[in-house]
Amino acid sequence: MTTPLLSLTWTDHVTGRQGFLVVDRLVRGVASGGLRMRPGCTLDEVAGLARGMTMKEALHYDPEARYIPLGGAKGGIDCDPRDPEAYGLLVRYLRAVRPYVEKCWTTGEDLGLSQDLVDRAAAEAGLVSSIQAVYPLLDDEAAGRRRLADAFAVEVDGIGLDELAGGCGVAESALAALDAAEVPYTGTRVAVQGLGTMGGATARFLTRAGLTVVAVADIKGTICNPAGLDVEALLAARDAHGTVDRSVLRPADRELPGDAWLSLDAEVLVPAAVSYAIDTGNQERIRARWIVEAANMPVLPAAEALLAARGVTVLPDVVVNSGTNAWWWWTLFGDIGADADEAFAHIRRSMRALVEQLLARAEADGTSPRAAAHALVADRLPVIAERFGRYR
Repeated sequence: MTTPLLSLTWTDHVTGRQGFLVVDRLVRGVASGGLRMRPGCTLDEVAGLARGMTMKEALHYDPEARYIPLGGAKGGIDCDPRDPEAYGLLVRYLRAVRPYVEKCWTTGEDLGLSQDLVDRAAAEAGLVSSIQAVYPLLDDEAAGRRRLADAFAVEVDGIGLDELAGGCGVAESALAALDAAEVPYTGTRVAVQGLGTMGGATARFLTRAGLTVVAVADIKGTICNPAGLDVEALLAARDAHGTVDRSVLRPADRELPGDAWLSLDAEVLVPAAVSYAIDTGNQERIRARWIVEAANMPVLPAAEALLAARGVTVLPDVVVNSGTNAWWWWTLFGDIGADADEAFAHIRRSMRALVEQLLARAEADGTSPRAAAHALVADRLPVIAERFGRYR
């Protein structure tokens, strides 16, 4: 593993809290990756996420597409997003890293931050946009920016298309794995950790595909019902951080401790909240056959090895949750328009093809899906470098 191109730590002069930026690689001078805010965020964590973004970009390379993969980067701030000082801290961080956002780092929402909040803070920090570094790469900047703005204005059943794109990709990844194993959707049970943007949309798409969501976990605990939860009611009762108002629960719904989602009877687990959720200690409680990584880095490597030995397949985050990032660029570069049906169809085709390649490569090489993802990236990087110059 090579050293990141850029790694920096920033200390806020007001609160003493720290923020981080890691640019793993550049392609044509630009890298892509979101900005997260959570208590305990570290430079090492951000570096791992930046490397993951390099992989996500490379995995979606299509020589026939207008979207040209970028490099990988990530930002992080060590603060609870619910802290009263969080927004001011976010603005000051963006002011500090403004030269990078202007020239080489395109960013957006990630754990703890919504896109609306990032956009508002970016404007207050004096930025044109959180993705302005990519504008010089567009054939028609005005058309691209208008198309993306129109796409962000699209709503489906009261939820923004931008909030649904990633969950559509996660759900399609899970469905592709079930299809490969010839497991029917009906009767397949799902437990989801986190009902924010990614987890909520994943739960919705899986329910509509015929699977049964038997548990969801938020900061207050786990809500479960072996017969299936009313996902739409839970989604409607969320706050901005994905916490469900318990007053909407039905008599048969039960409340359990926060980590109960790990050990419930479910074939599919979707960790969609935080990194490092599954470790060597709690992995032994898992009964599921598949873990679908909607969050970034939710399964520690040592835990993944133990899970694999028990026959549990982990579909890696670099594939599973890459749909959000790809949807932004497909839209901005003009591969798809500002239309929900077109977006969902494109996401489903692309994610299914990618998961099928991943599983086929893992089987052929006798490795894990994560190792197969690394192999696919290794195949693509020289091609990207040959077409667009040094991948650095």
